[in-house]
Amino acid sequence: MAVILYGLPTCDTCKKARNWLTRFEVVHDFVDYRTSPVPAATLKAWAEALGGWEKLINKASTTWRTLLPQRKDPRTDPEWTLLLKEYPALIKRPVVVDGDDVAVGFSDNAFKKRFGK
Repeated sequence: MAVILYGLPTCDTCKKARNWLTRFEVVHDFVDYRTSPVPAATLKAWAEALGGWEKLINKASTTWRTLLPQRKDPRTDPEWTLLLKEYPALIKRPVVVDGDDVAVGFSDNAFKKRFGK
């Protein structure tokens, strides 16, 4: 099964991750989650795999900083998924799905360790 990389095509970190995977010949697919929205059940599964919604959200983003204060405090899974459906750029990038394993972000060392390269 191929690795699936979720992100945005214009994101520099996603570009670095995609280039790394290509350079080390790791078979992968890329999904732009603006044009192919991630289902709510998948978002919830990612959050659970990562240890909570807070681990999936990029609170350093411009999008997060411009949200109204009441939008920054979702309390239920449906509230979180609605927020991410409305603002997909809030999802940390890239999301790397390798079978049942889910991770966020990119670093050369982390990818070397993950993919044994």
